[in-house]
Amino acid sequence: MRSGNPALNEKVFSRNHSGGSSMTFGGTIGKTSLLFIFLLGTAGYTWYQYIQGTDVRTMMMIGLIGSLIFALITIFFKKAAPVTAPVYAALEGFFIGGLSSIVESMYPGIVLQAVSITFGVMAGLLILYSLRIIRVTQKFRQMVIAATIGILIVYLINFILNIFFNTQVPYLHSNGWIGIGINIFIAAIAALNLVLDFDFIERGVKRQAAKHLEWYAAFGLMITLVWLYIEVLRLLQKLRR
Repeated sequence: MRSGNPALNEKVFSRNHSGGSSMTFGGTIGKTSLLFIFLLGTAGYTWYQYIQGTDVRTMMMIGLIGSLIFALITIFFKKAAPVTAPVYAALEGFFIGGLSSIVESMYPGIVLQAVSITFGVMAGLLILYSLRIIRVTQKFRQMVIAATIGILIVYLINFILNIFFNTQVPYLHSNGWIGIGINIFIAAIAALNLVLDFDFIERGVKRQAAKHLEWYAAFGLMITLVWLYIEVLRLLQKLRR
């Protein structure tokens, strides 16, 4: 019961012994949809402010730092997820909205493409998983987890190099075919994490986990979906260039 998503680990879904309602797959998807509404609301507001000529960099920074803080709070205090997960989504929206509006001004139409691809990938993988066309085996799970950890390490190294040495990991942000290939690989791993998340949530449902964990599971899905959207947006940028 391991997921590549660091927010969804094996110890999360303890069995519900309270006698109350248990989490369901449909309920988790519903909570995910609500989190999307919060994210889209603040993202739309930030986008509107950018169109009006407002410098949205401050809102982006608040969203980035705030979403990180509330993500950590949610991970360590899972019972608070019904409150902290919507706050996380709203703060994430400020960052995503600012980023998207800036990129859209440079490449008109790119955000609609990125959103369409992200939702299309999510819907397609959910259908394939529901029909059991895609099956999560132990080897599949280990491969995706290892690749995800490797990507996180590379991004961390790139961040350190950029801050302290004013340089970057070679080809990671390049617009050539090697850089595009790397971006496609990272986006594919982000998409495969969705499959692991679907599988993990289904296992939690079978174990009759507590109802409030639907919010926590939705929060985990949001992390993966935001990551996938950003990678798709970066890939489309490189292709436009």
